[in-house]
Amino acid sequence: MKKLIAAVLSAVCAITALWAIPFQAGTYNRIDTVQDWGAVTSKIILNMGSSLTKGTVDNNTFTVDVTRTDPRVSENPVLESGRRTVVAAYVSSEDGTPVDKGRYVTLELEIAPNLSIGSVLNYYDSGNAWIDCEYTITQQKDIIAGQNTITGFTTTKLANIIRPQLDVFTYGAEICGEYTLGYASFKPENASIKNKKPLLIWLHGGGEGGTDASIPLSANKACDLAGTKIQNYFGGAYVLVPQAPTKWMDDGTGERRPATSIYTEALKYLIDAYIAQNDGIDTGRIYIGGCSNGGFMTLRMLLDYPDFFAAAYPICEGMKNSHLTDEDIQVLKDQKMWFVLSARDTTLPGPEFTLPTYDRLIKADAQDVFLTYFRDVTDKSGLYKTEDGSPYEYDGHWIWIHVYNNDVCGTINGSEITLMEWLAQQAK
Repeated sequence: MKKLIAAVLSAVCAITALWAIPFQAGTYNRIDTVQDWGAVTSKIILNMGSSLTKGTVDNNTFTVDVTRTDPRVSENPVLESGRRTVVAAYVSSEDGTPVDKGRYVTLELEIAPNLSIGSVLNYYDSGNAWIDCEYTITQQKDIIAGQNTITGFTTTKLANIIRPQLDVFTYGAEICGEYTLGYASFKPENASIKNKKPLLIWLHGGGEGGTDASIPLSANKACDLAGTKIQNYFGGAYVLVPQAPTKWMDDGTGERRPATSIYTEALKYLIDAYIAQNDGIDTGRIYIGGCSNGGFMTLRMLLDYPDFFAAAYPICEGMKNSHLTDEDIQVLKDQKMWFVLSARDTTLPGPEFTLPTYDRLIKADAQDVFLTYFRDVTDKSGLYKTEDGSPYEYDGHWIWIHVYNNDVCGTINGSEITLMEWLAQQAK
């Protein structure tokens, strides 16, 4: 059997924070948050070096300019330069909490799905990656600080990049023969051998492969699986987010829509190793899901290991119905699954992938297979709208947005239930 060796990724230290220089006077911290559409810089925290009082700064006290650069784009690495809009400014503590008196100023910046100026990820050459964002913060109005007046404050000196939603994860890698799979993982505080908790596995899409496991957490918002909203449904759950070096939908031949994957055995080995290292995992409540490429891999794992998982949630899955034999359908019909897709998905259209597979499963008398078919993928927060006031519409393939926000619901046995509620109830 192939030998499996645990390893720590060398790039882990750079994932959640870049400790460029101490957070000293005249420098700034950058706060990156993961939104429905990806990761953005949402705040800048300035160390002014002098004590300020509440109300001495406003939205016009500073201007914030940025240049976004992707070194992978050799012909023109500069993606965009421009000014960020400050939507709130206040005296704060070092962590950005508003205070009556302090030496820090927090600038909250405008973010929206159609404002690329704030994005810290870029999709290029079939993959997402963190990019360089160089900020210049310039004082435009005098600030009264006690007996002194602060004027002419300007900084380009980044102290730290802080990504709070990623800070709760740990990162590592597992080597299985010729393949190394990186991963991000989360352990609930109250898990123990006497208080076992379920394991949520998420398999990323085609644009999140590589060797930096923070990318799957950020490009598709998988970090929300460790957030309070979803964790509460399970009473706490482990989260494992593996990363394929290329794509899950890679059979080694270059086939664009294959039926198998070169990573199947390595992924199962990684899952087994993680369970062995965490005796607080309830092995009767292991759930697997993923979007697009990850949805393909979800079905692949169910076919190859049909007795292992308690339930699955394939999202806009990429397993072509024509690749599934009647024998495959007989295996899948006995699984507990909830499919999710959008009618406006042009990347993996439902009529070619999910819908005929679901129909075959129902005709095969599947008892615990469900489907939610959204018309489109629109903002449900009420924060982002088009010019005519209608909700902002995302790419129809991005149906995972509704999954992470737990907007997926259906009627099962006469009762309305959400996907996460249903998932938490499943056990082998």
